[in-house]
Amino acid sequence: MSSNNQDIRNRLLLARLPSMPQILLKLIELCQADEAGMAELAKLIANDAGMTAKVLSVANSAAYHRGGRKVGLLQALGVLGLDMIKTLVISESVFQTFNGFPHSGSTDLRSFWKHSLSTAVMAREIAKKIDYPHTEEAYLAGLLHDVGRLALLAAAPNEYGFNFLARDDASLCAVEQHTLQISHADAGAWLIERWNLDSFMADSILYHHESTIRLEATHPLIRIVHLAQLLSSHDGELPLAADAGSLCKISTDDLLIICDGAAVQVKKAAEYLGIDLSGVDDLVAPPARAPAAPVVDLAQQRLTEEVRHMALSAELGQSFARQKSDTQLLDVVRQNARILFSLENTIVFLMNGSGQALVGVSFGEQQQRLAEFSVALSGGGGMAASVLQRRVAFLERNGARQGLAEEQLMRIFDAECLVCVPIASGSRCLGMLVGGVAAWRVADLKSRERFLQSFGAQAATALEASTRERGEIDQRIASLKEDYRESSRRVAHEVNNPLTIIKNYLGVLDGKLTRQEPVADELLILNEEIDRVGNIMSEFSGAAPKKQAGATEINHIVNDLVRLFRESRFMPPSVQIVARMPEQAAEIDCSADILKQILVNLLKNAVEAMPRGGQIEVHNKGRVQRDGRVFFELCIKDTGPGIPAEVLSKLFSPVRSSKAGQNRGIGLSIVHSLVKKLNGLISCQSTAAGTAFEILLPARDAVAQGAAAASVKALA
Repeated sequence: MSSNNQDIRNRLLLARLPSMPQILLKLIELCQADEAGMAELAKLIANDAGMTAKVLSVANSAAYHRGGRKVGLLQALGVLGLDMIKTLVISESVFQTFNGFPHSGSTDLRSFWKHSLSTAVMAREIAKKIDYPHTEEAYLAGLLHDVGRLALLAAAPNEYGFNFLARDDASLCAVEQHTLQISHADAGAWLIERWNLDSFMADSILYHHESTIRLEATHPLIRIVHLAQLLSSHDGELPLAADAGSLCKISTDDLLIICDGAAVQVKKAAEYLGIDLSGVDDLVAPPARAPAAPVVDLAQQRLTEEVRHMALSAELGQSFARQKSDTQLLDVVRQNARILFSLENTIVFLMNGSGQALVGVSFGEQQQRLAEFSVALSGGGGMAASVLQRRVAFLERNGARQGLAEEQLMRIFDAECLVCVPIASGSRCLGMLVGGVAAWRVADLKSRERFLQSFGAQAATALEASTRERGEIDQRIASLKEDYRESSRRVAHEVNNPLTIIKNYLGVLDGKLTRQEPVADELLILNEEIDRVGNIMSEFSGAAPKKQAGATEINHIVNDLVRLFRESRFMPPSVQIVARMPEQAAEIDCSADILKQILVNLLKNAVEAMPRGGQIEVHNKGRVQRDGRVFFELCIKDTGPGIPAEVLSKLFSPVRSSKAGQNRGIGLSIVHSLVKKLNGLISCQSTAAGTAFEILLPARDAVAQGAAAASVKALA
C-alpha cells in the first residue's frame, strides 16, 4: 500500500462525515428537547446519510453491540440514549461546520441529497417488488451508497471539493483513484466495514458502480442497490433500456412505476426536512477532474481547531456533570473518548487512597480483570511520569519510558502505542485514561494534545464535584445518625425517671394492698407518671404533647415530688430530703410535666451523688429580679462530695458520665434545654461540701405583663 493511499485512509478514519445544515439544526433541536421520542428522532436521522452512519457506527461498536442484526436505526438510538445522541449530534455539527459546511459557499448539496434519497426510496421499492425481506436494510443501503463521497470530502476537502459536485459515473471513480488512490465506492465500503455493519451492505456500496454482468449471481442487496443507483442517475427524458430490470428480474413497466412513485416520496421527504429542491434538475454536474494543489492557511486551520475544541470542551463539561455516580461518569468519559478521539480500547485508572498507585476500574465482564491491574507511581515508567507531571503522554512499544505495566497494557490492547491522558484538575491528579492506538495515529493525536489535556481536566472537574457531593451527603447522613442516637439516648434517659417512680410505687402499692390500706393517692401518682411517659415520647417523636391548661404552682409540684421520693423507695434511708417552700403561691407559665422533668433529673443526680448518705434541700426563695425581669428562684442543694472541675467546666453539655448505665451524662443537658425553653436561667456552684443548682423561672404575672407591654409597644 502506497504512502498516499495509507494517508488518505488514515484521514478517512479520523474524519467526521458532513451533513446538510438543515438536518443538523433539526437534529440538534430534536435531541435537546426532553419530550422528543425515539421514533421521531429515528425518522429524522434516517433521512441523513452522515448522521445515520455516525449513530450506527457507535451503536454497533464493541461498547454497545449485544448481538443480532446491526442495521436497525431505532434500536441504535435506544442503545445510545439521549445524552449520547446529544454528544454525537453536537460534535458532528461542530466538525462539519468547520470542515466547510455550510460556510464554504462553493458546495451545493441539493443534488447529492436528491440522488441519495431517490436511491434509498427506489431500493426499498425494488426490495418489496422482489420480496426481499429486509426492506429497511435496502433503504439504508441506498441512503448510504454514496457515503464515500461525503467521507472523502470530510477527509480531504481541498483535494476533493471540486469533484464532489462532479457527475457520479465511471470517470469520477477513475479521477478519485488517480488523485486520492481510493474511489468513493472503496471509501464507503471501507467505512461500512470499519463500523462493523453487515458485510453485504459493505459489498452493495463497494459494487454500486460495477458492471451489471459481474453482479448477476451476487447477493440480492448488492443487485438492489446497483439497480436503484442506475435508476436514480437515469435521465428521465430518455427511455429505460429494455433489459434495465433484468438484474432483479423486474419488468420495464414496473421500473417506470417505481421511478414515478419515488419522485413523489423524495419530494415529501425534502419538504419535511425543509430542503428546497426547486431548480435542482437544472443544475449541470461538471465532469470530474484532478484539482490543483491547494493552498493551506495554517493560521486559520489552527484557529479553527481551537474554536472547535472550546465548543466541544464546554459540551463535555455539561455532559459529565449530568452523571449521577462515579461509575456512570467514568463510563461516559470512555464513550466520549471513543467518539472524539477514536480510542476504541481504553481503561480508566483512579488514584488509590494513599496516592501512591493507579488502580484500574472495570466496566462490564470483559474488563473485570482490569480491576486488579495497578501501577505503582514509584516504579517509574511513562504512565507514572504522565501522572506526576499531569501531562498527556504518548508511549511507543520498546520506547525508553516503557515499563512492565505499559508493556502489559499494549499486549492487552494489541496496540503499538499508548495514549495516557491524566484526569487532573489544578495540582491534583485523580487518575488517568489510557488508550491503545496504532503507531500511525500518534501524529494526529499529538496535534490534538491540548484538547486531550482539556478532556482530562473536564473529567477531573466532574469527578471532584461528584466526590465532594458524595462526601457532603455522607456527612449529612452521619449527622442525622448521630442526632438519632442522641435523641434515642435522651428518650431512654427521660423515660427511665417516671418508669423508676412507677416501679417503686408498685412496690408501695403492693404493701398497702397487703395491709388493706387505701391506695387512691398511689394510683393517682401512677396514672400521672404514665401520662408523663406518653408526653415525653410524644415530645421526642416530634408530636405535640397534650397541653396542660392554666399555670403551674411550683410549691405544689415540689411538695408532691418530695413526698414521692420519700414514699417510693427511690432514696436509700441514709439520704434525707426536705422542702422549704414560702406560704405565697409561686405560679409559672409552663406545664407541670416540664417542671417535674427538670426537678426529677436534679433530684436523681443529687441522690446518686451521695451513695454514703446525706441531705437534699429544695428551697423556693421566692421572687427575685434579674435584668428588669421577675423570676422565682429555686435552689436544689445536696451535701455530696461536689462535681470535679473538669466536669463543671462543661456541665450542661452531653458527656459520658462515670456513673453506671448507658444513658448517664445527658441529664443536665436536658435540664438546661428545658430551662432555656421556659426562658429561664440555670447555674451551678459546687465545692467539696456539696453542690447547689440555682434555677430562675419567669413568674407567670411577669410573663403576662411583658406580653402586654410588647403589644402596647407594637400598637404604638
